[in-house]
Amino acid sequence: MALKRNPEESVQYDEDITKKAKQLFSSDTGVRKKETKILTTFSIAPSDKRELEDLFAEMGLGWAAGIRFALKEFAKKYKG
Repeated sequence: MALKRNPEESVQYDEDITKKAKQLFSSDTGVRKKETKILTTFSIAPSDKRELEDLFAEMGLGWAAGIRFALKEFAKKYKG
């Protein structure tokens, strides 16, 4: 007794396999992946913090985004 092949199921199976293969082999090798943030702590005088908060607010940044920006700029300036 021979089993009949259902062409609709075969097409769906092929599409699933193709989709999985594309996901596997297009793993964004050239694109920088988003990293998780690391919580850090440091001490700062309240008056210095207020000044920095005001500066960051003028730039449209919150406290954490401003600190990240400042650290990146510092690293660029003093690299090497």
